[in-house]
Amino acid sequence: MRVHVVSDVHGRADALARAGDGADALVCLGDLILFVDYADHSRGIFADLFGREKASEFIGLRTAGRFDEARAMSAALWAALDGDPRDHIEAAVRRQYAEIFQAMPTPAYMTYGNVDVPRLWPEFVRPGHVVLDGATAEIGGLRFGFVGGGLHTPYRTPYEIDDEEYARKVEALGEVDVLCCHIPPAIPELLYDVVARRLERGSEATLEAIRRTQPRYALFGHVHQPLVSRTRVGRTECVNVGHFRGRGTPFALEW
Repeated sequence: MRVHVVSDVHGRADALARAGDGADALVCLGDLILFVDYADHSRGIFADLFGREKASEFIGLRTAGRFDEARAMSAALWAALDGDPRDHIEAAVRRQYAEIFQAMPTPAYMTYGNVDVPRLWPEFVRPGHVVLDGATAEIGGLRFGFVGGGLHTPYRTPYEIDDEEYARKVEALGEVDVLCCHIPPAIPELLYDVVARRLERGSEATLEAIRRTQPRYALFGHVHQPLVSRTRVGRTECVNVGHFRGRGTPFALEW
């Protein structure tokens, strides 16, 4: 059995269309949307609406941790648009989802990333796409558990939830062979992004579940350039499957 795993697609429909080649199934751990691109400031919803220069200014403020200034700047830009800013964002998100879900191979087992908008997914999933969040599926005789979204941060991305709600989703899985989350367990070396030079948020509930139930694998994404991409907790191999937008190739799991 061979399963390909991707995370942090962020608009890479071209590579996603090939991500299932040679695999029995695809697992996608979310972040399908590209709102801002920290590597190429001309890409993403923000740049499409306001231009590269404004996107660079916005990214610079967020990178410097000046979140209040970034929010004030973006609020002024949104206010200058005709109509409700939420309508502009939703229209752009829908355009990206239409392209991404059309490219998504089948069969695919998916969960949400922190930048995703779960309420819109039912409009775009196709036959052969299975969406799971706080739920399990059997793939090739192994029990896979899925937990989507992220925890609250100053970035205020669309699908951030509180620690208690996240822990309830982890607990609902029970024992699994492969634990699939968007965010990593709370292990510092897995959370530090060496390019952004900051610690991302990880889940204590996920780490506790790994220690207690010892799945074969814990797979995740979210941290684009991690200090450490894999480590072991007991018998569990913890693996950052990679920033798919940057790599364009999936992580392969075989058994």
